[in-house]
Amino acid sequence: MERTRVVLLPGSVLPADLAYGALLAALGPGVDAVAKELELYATDEPPADYSLDTEVAGVLREADARGWENFHLVGYSGGGAAALACAQRRPRRLASLALLEPAWAGRWDWSPEHTALWAQYDELDGLPPREFMAEFMRLGVRPGVVLPPPPPGEPPPWMAKRPAGIGAFIRTFKTYDLDRGRLATFDRPVYLALGGLSNPDDYGEVAARLGRVFGDFRLEVFEERHHFDPPHRIEPERLAGSLRALWSRAERT
Repeated sequence: MERTRVVLLPGSVLPADLAYGALLAALGPGVDAVAKELELYATDEPPADYSLDTEVAGVLREADARGWENFHLVGYSGGGAAALACAQRRPRRLASLALLEPAWAGRWDWSPEHTALWAQYDELDGLPPREFMAEFMRLGVRPGVVLPPPPPGEPPPWMAKRPAGIGAFIRTFKTYDLDRGRLATFDRPVYLALGGLSNPDDYGEVAARLGRVFGDFRLEVFEERHHFDPPHRIEPERLAGSLRALWSRAERT
């Protein structure tokens, strides 16, 4: 029997293998899944012309190299924003779309709270790396959520690229044309996982807005999770079950 074909895109912090190792194990041998690194980090500095289309092109190259005409796409955080761009640009390549707290979902219908939050993200530009990452993480969770301190010792080498990479995402979010009307024509099943402890003015609002866009949309809330202890790392078995249900629904439709 042919295995389920899946591309998984990580967020802007952890490399793909660290982000998705537990989920890949939980999905088991019946799934042919690739945890694909972001194009953002293919070079020492983000490309000068970087946009979400850079990630879309990378996803399609990966699928083409594997001979996959049709595949399921999973994206977390910045990778979730790239997955939305892929659904807009090349919808017929996707069998389903799974969004794990996408970091951004277009510029329509923003609430005053969401607008104010993004003004705070803009203020991160120019902060020293440790301050940048600490403030970036604080903005992603509900007030009062205690985040763990950075691990002791020197940060891993890949961490040096992260502030610039996050900044590149924020810049492309300001200009990228993610069109609500075009997304609404995506007729495959869509699943969104949301952490109950994530910032509701950010990820909660994104989930609510996308729920009004897609016709076949299902939201699952992981009450004890937030953006920096996401279900694909902390509750991989539960998320794996939800993804298998999504893929089964896609096959039926």
